[in-house]
Amino acid sequence: MFCNRIKHLSIGQRLYPIKNHVAAYGSNIQTIDMSYDVFESKNADNNLSPLIIMHGLFGSKQNWRGVGRALASKMNRKVITVDARNHGNSPHADDHGSKSMAADIVQLMHRLNFRKVCVLGHSMGGRTMMYFALKYPDMVDKGIIADISPISIPGDISAMSKILLAMKNINIPQDLPMAAGRQLANAELIKAVPSKETVDFVLLNLRKADDGKYYWIHNVDALYNNMSAFTKYSDTIKGLPPFKGPIMFICGKNSPYVDPNHWPQIQNIFPNSEIHWLDAGHLVHFDQAAKFIELTVGFLQK
Repeated sequence: MFCNRIKHLSIGQRLYPIKNHVAAYGSNIQTIDMSYDVFESKNADNNLSPLIIMHGLFGSKQNWRGVGRALASKMNRKVITVDARNHGNSPHADDHGSKSMAADIVQLMHRLNFRKVCVLGHSMGGRTMMYFALKYPDMVDKGIIADISPISIPGDISAMSKILLAMKNINIPQDLPMAAGRQLANAELIKAVPSKETVDFVLLNLRKADDGKYYWIHNVDALYNNMSAFTKYSDTIKGLPPFKGPIMFICGKNSPYVDPNHWPQIQNIFPNSEIHWLDAGHLVHFDQAAKFIELTVGFLQK
């Protein structure tokens, strides 16, 4: 039995100056109220730290619905999946970086009256959760990082800029039905990045309004304008002390996003960490869902 509470917030919602715990660090970051879903079993123990899950670039909390439900069924803790700013049903904002997205997590914790949480993040969400743990260590119990490194990212990150530029420039006539509109968008996107898997994933976010206009639920302009920050993560975490709590990395053997040679450097940042390699690509939680869930449950229940 699950209670799946869903709270959606409008795109035009105003931004909130960051407050309470985050304000103690002298930050002037503006936060948004993220849209989120809650999964919990009837035996959920409110004394256990809830698990907050953040998706990767072009994703949404919908991508984690199955994993979130499965995790809640196997543990006695609440599982919260979120839409990051500029994604899904969450509000849009000009700033899109790990600092602002981590601040949004703090804002969510204030809204839900959570003092301490476990965190799980994939790719972009993983970097957000790593920064969150490093910046606000007293708010983090344990962390799971899915197929992303704090050290470097693959050169093909430039492909993301290309696909965002293509998304900005696609013009779909209003009189085209949705199926035809998707075909047109697919043809344009595949020119930018010849990866069917990536294009199919991006197309999940194409919508058609009541007036016939096509739009992306992402804030494409903000994502495009902030893309260069993804290559400067070392500057983002520079000067922050190591996070000494338990961290688990789950990585895909067939993904270029985590270099095994960087493990000693990663452990300098997260000294109490472990790493698991699964026979998977970048979407490790899809490619090896059962093993991913097994590792996560085992790690959180230690």
